[in-house]
Amino acid sequence: MKRTKIKNLKEKIGDTVKLLGRIDIRRDHGKLIFLDIRDETGKVQVVVLPKPENVHSLADQVRPEWIVSAEGEVKSRPDKMINPDEPLGNIEMELTSLEIISESDTPPFDLSTDGYEVNEEIRMKYRYLDIRRKRIQDNIRTRSSVNNFTRNFLIKKDFIEIETPILTRSTPEGARDYVVPSRIYRGSFYALPQSPQQYKQLLMIGGFERYFQIARCMRDEDTRGDRQPEFTQLDIECSFIDREDVMALVEEMFTKMITELFPNKHMTETPWPRLNHKDIMEKYGSDRPDIRKNPDDPNELGFAWVVDFPLFEKEKSELGYLMPEHHMFTAPRKEDLKKLSDAPEDVISEQVDLTLNGFEIAGGSIRIHEADVQKTVFDLIGFSKKQQEEFSHLLDAFSYGVPPHGGIAVGMDRLLAVLQGESSIREVIAFPKTGEGRDLMMDIPSEIEEGQLNELGLKTERKKKG
Repeated sequence: MKRTKIKNLKEKIGDTVKLLGRIDIRRDHGKLIFLDIRDETGKVQVVVLPKPENVHSLADQVRPEWIVSAEGEVKSRPDKMINPDEPLGNIEMELTSLEIISESDTPPFDLSTDGYEVNEEIRMKYRYLDIRRKRIQDNIRTRSSVNNFTRNFLIKKDFIEIETPILTRSTPEGARDYVVPSRIYRGSFYALPQSPQQYKQLLMIGGFERYFQIARCMRDEDTRGDRQPEFTQLDIECSFIDREDVMALVEEMFTKMITELFPNKHMTETPWPRLNHKDIMEKYGSDRPDIRKNPDDPNELGFAWVVDFPLFEKEKSELGYLMPEHHMFTAPRKEDLKKLSDAPEDVISEQVDLTLNGFEIAGGSIRIHEADVQKTVFDLIGFSKKQQEEFSHLLDAFSYGVPPHGGIAVGMDRLLAVLQGESSIREVIAFPKTGEGRDLMMDIPSEIEEGQLNELGLKTERKKKG
């Protein structure tokens, strides 16, 4: 007999079906045993009668999280037995055959709750169990739906999805790179991408006018708060566009997404307000304003655009150089180009940020596409000749006809956390790291064998224990 998914049982009333799933709850009422069986699509109550005796005996043995194969007839529940709180609370299955496929030890914590009451380190150590709970399952499945929606939306807008390299070059872009030693070229290293920034600009030079990617990014930052060493961003880049085009595209995409996937949510203001950076810093003291009218309403979404950022931060580096407000590839406003030489602190950029309920969830800009402007910015931020040479591939490419271009990167982890009402991005990531950057389930970072180090031409200074 072929398997029937639990979500389809309403269509099978009167039929004998086969279920494959886990025991969710077992309730022993003497002669009657009730089993709640769940699979990835739902949960249903199974009634075990005293006969057949062999089936009743097996049902008496099973415990929560055991995996079973169960056969029986799907029936409507008596009116008095209907459970309105369950999607399938009006039906049940009368068991006729039961097979134990896999037994389970008692989990270290209760999987029937939302899990907030469980110590997070224990949850992370047993993450493969933690992700069985309904809340996490819903978060991960919603994430899949959001990814699928964005892909379909952008492809219909003539974007193409292009994967950029994971092994790339270490360049001074702000955060520290994770580096990967080369076995073949001893003493040389790859870097894991902080973002696909340079590659997506090179794609524009290469003639792909509309690119997107759901990209994995890695930054070796100091551990703090709700950060992850690796994160996911929806990366978008277009040629022949301006700042308003970028904002219009993202606003349309998210508005349709909310309507289709989150119908219970409502937006504070539409169209989304455009807020001047200087004004909101004076009003809120932050460039991530929460514009919601009622912050206690979990279904209110306060999207807002922040524009007219300065090109450089107010504070200078320790060596007295300017520091980019966004990143070093962000273009200045055309009318401010002349100020780069005599008043760079006053230059306004083509940067745009998207905030949601007090969180920055996206950042983008129109990019510099002239080599001389890019070199000027490099000089202003104090890049040495050697540091500029690390970007020679990009500056060389600027010699071969560069279309005006720009784009935006959406932090998918934070977006999902806000939409799902989660306080931490770890709740919407299948296998997250802790706030200290550790994977307690895999026990990493970890040491590697001396033989591997020798093969790579590396030596390490190991911390002394005690």
